[in-house]
Amino acid sequence: MKLPAEASLLRVHIGESDKADGRPLYEVIVTKARERGLAGATVLRGFLGFGANSRIHTSKVLRLSEDLPVVVEIVDAAEKIEAFLPELDRLIGEGLVTLEKVRVIAYRHNSQEKA
Repeated sequence: MKLPAEASLLRVHIGESDKADGRPLYEVIVTKARERGLAGATVLRGFLGFGANSRIHTSKVLRLSEDLPVVVEIVDAAEKIEAFLPELDRLIGEGLVTLEKVRVIAYRHNSQEKA
């Protein structure tokens, strides 16, 4: 797959405990993105953050949180990201979704993948 030099970066900020269809929401988002043929997705787990409700979520030992911040990042052509947004809107009940233009420098894979 080849990405255009000018692409879009979709960021979805949710909580680790958010669910869709009984599964972790971040997992459902990545699965749906793959089904739609998007270039790739990465899930990042935060160790500290707060959202619209201003409640601190942290991984500190003294204050364990089961709802740490999670960010799902997806980069692809603007049209493909735009087409994915309605599906994302159906999945997300609470969170923050951002979209920005990015310049793709490299998007490569190893043609000799290990089995």
